[in-house]
Amino acid sequence: MYFDKERFKEEFIQKLQSMQGMSLEEASVNDQYLALGATIRDYISRKWIQTKRQYQEKNDKQIYYFSMEFLLGKLLDMNLINMGIREECRAALQELGIDLSLLIEAEPDAGLGNGGLGRLAACLLDSMAAMHLPGHGCGIRYKYGLFEQKIVDHHQVELPDNWLKDGYVWEYRRPEKSVEVRFWGRVTQIVQPDKWLFIHEDYEPVLAVPYDIPMVGYHNNTVNTLRLWSAEPAQLDFDLSSFNRGDYIRAVEYRHSVERISKILYPDDTHYEGRLLRLKQQYFFVSAGLQSILSDYKRKNRLWQGLPDKISVHINDTHPALAIPELMRLLMDEEGLGWDEAWTITTSTVSYTNHTTLPEALERWPVDMVKSLLPRIYMIICEIHERLCYTIWEQTKNWDLLREISIIADGEIHMARLAVTGSYSVNGVAQLHTDILRKNIFAGFHSWQPYKFNNKTNGITHRRWLIKSNPLLAKLITDTIDGSWIKYPWDLIQLLRYTDDEEVQQRFCEIKRRNKEALAKFIKNKYQIAVSTDSIFDVHVKRIHAYKRQILNVLHIMHLYNQLKENPDWDIVPRTFIFGGKAAPGYYIAKQTIKLINVLAEIINHDNSIQGKLKVVFLENYSVSLAELVVPAADVSEQISTASKEASGTGNMKFMMNGAVTIGTMDGANIDIKNAVGDSDIVIFGLTAQQVFDYYAFGGYNAWDIYHNDSRIKRVLDELINGFFPNEKEEFRPLYNDLLPNNDEYFVLKDFSGYSEAQRIVDNKFRNKQGWCSMALANIAHSGIFSSDRMASEYSVGIWKIKPHIITG
Repeated sequence: MYFDKERFKEEFIQKLQSMQGMSLEEASVNDQYLALGATIRDYISRKWIQTKRQYQEKNDKQIYYFSMEFLLGKLLDMNLINMGIREECRAALQELGIDLSLLIEAEPDAGLGNGGLGRLAACLLDSMAAMHLPGHGCGIRYKYGLFEQKIVDHHQVELPDNWLKDGYVWEYRRPEKSVEVRFWGRVTQIVQPDKWLFIHEDYEPVLAVPYDIPMVGYHNNTVNTLRLWSAEPAQLDFDLSSFNRGDYIRAVEYRHSVERISKILYPDDTHYEGRLLRLKQQYFFVSAGLQSILSDYKRKNRLWQGLPDKISVHINDTHPALAIPELMRLLMDEEGLGWDEAWTITTSTVSYTNHTTLPEALERWPVDMVKSLLPRIYMIICEIHERLCYTIWEQTKNWDLLREISIIADGEIHMARLAVTGSYSVNGVAQLHTDILRKNIFAGFHSWQPYKFNNKTNGITHRRWLIKSNPLLAKLITDTIDGSWIKYPWDLIQLLRYTDDEEVQQRFCEIKRRNKEALAKFIKNKYQIAVSTDSIFDVHVKRIHAYKRQILNVLHIMHLYNQLKENPDWDIVPRTFIFGGKAAPGYYIAKQTIKLINVLAEIINHDNSIQGKLKVVFLENYSVSLAELVVPAADVSEQISTASKEASGTGNMKFMMNGAVTIGTMDGANIDIKNAVGDSDIVIFGLTAQQVFDYYAFGGYNAWDIYHNDSRIKRVLDELINGFFPNEKEEFRPLYNDLLPNNDEYFVLKDFSGYSEAQRIVDNKFRNKQGWCSMALANIAHSGIFSSDRMASEYSVGIWKIKPHIITG
């Protein structure tokens, strides 16, 4: 876009005056950030209005992506990059004595997600806008996000993430587009000559208020929309003359009940009230989103039969699966359609991505809870279930199949089965994951409707994870192969010609060192831990969960430490092990793992006898912004989940794109990375998915056998409970029990030997600097296929059937 420097400076100063009521000289960095954000938002709004107008005029098909999470990160820098004015803006601000980098740093990370699910959704929105695809997001505007993580006395402590305390400069509140969402109450059925009417009475109303955030396309005029819903009390009429204390208490309770819906992401579901709140959240945003979509559709179209030709609704994992019965409710109860017609429309409109093979993550809700909270939705789910069972029995006469696909079973509603039943497309997010869905998780559905199932491997946006977070590397790539890769990321493959080029290798090594220096400085300033940039930066950052096996990494570090204590002169390449990630507040074992990492770090980092050859760092409150500092600095990417458990992963792709070498199992997208780079440029170890399934199915694995036959494992496990950790003799007993008495569900001990050997291979490879640089550059070259641009293209063509719409300026 054309950038008028003088006009920009005038507009910026005017924003300071009008918004903050102060001069440039008085303004703090945060004041300046808010004024700059508002200035840029005005620029974006012009294109946003233009985009919406042309979408409406063209009336092409649009996609609405429903997700519980959208892990956006900071938007100021990305918006400047996508608009093509970052350097011009930097220069203009510099003339005013302002450092743009300080303003970028002042922006809070939006508290709208936690991990890979939310980051994938954010990358997809970025790519759809960049590729001129009419695609939008729908989610919840969480007041406090997940939580802010603090490490206090080695423990994770959860604090409110008050990211909205100064407002959010990128959002627009749209109260005129608010809708009502209904909970509780009862449904009355009225029989009429030609149909049944269902009247929802005595319900609790909740007002869903939308906040819209523009999603800016890269160097184009497209600006799509992320719509987030906030729960507010509906207008209540009180007779003030009889507004006694009891009425007041009930009113306050109602307000608090409503506001809790959009207060935090993933309330603790280890108790009934937490589960109920999660269910409320899920229905709240799908009902609000669908009401908004259908209202917009009605203004432009007359026939409901044409809805699938104009609208695609995509549900990101099982959280939004209630979109299926809710769409049925809206079409039948509000628009007067019959069941068959509404079902045809619904199952031609909704598509579903599954993100997990973990049974506990394939959501199930108690029948009584759904029946009470959502009485009409429960009736519709029952009807879907009964019709499905009738159809299956009529076609197959197979009781086993019937049990396998039943939506309602054992007093619970299986949301993943509902999602598969009501969708026209079901996809996994890596080839192995999709194969597991077909053969294991949804084998019954696949045998009955194989045409629904397909694979769409995850991706990441190279605009954030390379251009923004690693600009020096981005410049090296452009200098080496030209800049076509920015628009066509698969062109990164051209870098293969230069993996052994000494000049390219030298520049890459210098960039990696500078990135490591930046991270080392951050670690020193925040944690007072000095780490050497000559050491291997071995990074394991992701949600803390048993299947992701941070504990395997920790046990191996303990083993290395034991060896160094016995032989301080042992010749190993110095290692800095960097961890980061949050544990769910109610997940005790994960929180114990965090404590173990921090207690171990305390011991190792203060032991001078090992000559600084090992350092351990836990980065608290891991976030997108922190990832942008960590990922470019990594030498080794830890992707060591139990094979078959990680659906795909996207962290592995980010690290790969920034020149880190993966050490990992044959799981998720690790397999796709291995197939891309070849055996020599990745380090693979451990059980395969089939071996894991065989152990689960046929038994034969005994953790005690490994404990008794591997002295390394026996020693480190004993150290969890024998006083090796001062003042913590029994603290880590639950971790010990998880691995031995509970028989090591995720095969940590089984894979320990292979992991140790893989780490030895990494040590040897890192000693050969030229060979290591060649590996790193080869990983970057092959990373283009993991761009979310490729992913968005595959979804748009293979599932949604939407076309690019070029927005004219």
